[in-house]
Amino acid sequence: MKNTSQSWPVLDYQKYKSTLATVHLWTQIVGKIRLSNSPWVNHSWHVTLYVSSRGLTTGSIPYSDGIFQLDLDFISHELVISSSDGQREVVLLYPRSVASFYKELLSKLEQMEIEVAIYAAPNEVDPAIPFIKDEVHKSYDAVQMNLLWLALVKIEKVFTRFRAGFTGKVSPIHFFWGAFDLAVTRFSGREAPVHQGGAPNMPDRIMQEAYSHEVSSCGFWPGSEQSPSPAFYSYCYPTPEEFGKQPVQPEEAFYSVEMGEFFLTYEVVQRSGDPEKLLMQFLVSTYKAAAITGNWDKDLECNLSHFER
Repeated sequence: MKNTSQSWPVLDYQKYKSTLATVHLWTQIVGKIRLSNSPWVNHSWHVTLYVSSRGLTTGSIPYSDGIFQLDLDFISHELVISSSDGQREVVLLYPRSVASFYKELLSKLEQMEIEVAIYAAPNEVDPAIPFIKDEVHKSYDAVQMNLLWLALVKIEKVFTRFRAGFTGKVSPIHFFWGAFDLAVTRFSGREAPVHQGGAPNMPDRIMQEAYSHEVSSCGFWPGSEQSPSPAFYSYCYPTPEEFGKQPVQPEEAFYSVEMGEFFLTYEVVQRSGDPEKLLMQFLVSTYKAAAITGNWDKDLECNLSHFER
């Protein structure tokens, strides 16, 4: 078997945690700009970012004179603002405060005559320091951020293949800046019980709309001080009582009763002889756990055996 693990970067939360905290807030600013200028799409799909060939991108955003786009470039380490009328501005990425980044980005948009008005404080984090006042978060390690992005590139490829194995409603492979995770979600087509909400600095109605229908969702999360191991996760809503008791692959995957989710650490995948195959096993088997215990329509699956080879 060909060993492809070396092509998946080694991630060390302790090395990138300060950078992560800062870039997380930068992505919130960028994502909120997309949010404020875009029409509402179900489950907040209009707010997300996407993995690009150089970093993270908003994709096209409408404004009065056409469309514009924000690209976080983790190769050249700059934020590029481009518009359909040919304008282009750059905000450099380096160890700088959230306040500094916010002020320059808004100034460049004003110079380009792109009007934006955002709720200028973070969501899903606590404490939520207003962007204009945040001089606390100001770390940026270009090497570590590049490695984290390269991991997202590898993961996005597998998620894209997994997404293709479903004929029902399924989300894009998108990056949610609220929790800083890359995710893809499948839907059974049935409505779900009202979600209880409870995310920090997030209105319950947003969470309730996001989980208005039954889902099986999986993703990647780079870690936190409480859980410093970057990991893949898989959960379903609502969560059947037998969900966590289902057999899943690979053997290193485990179920957290506290979180109500299956987990597989990134390190296990990265060190394996075939990271893509191992990750696909986790995605497929945890979806099956949700589908079996939730009595999902089997016709929503297509050619899953192809992904298990």
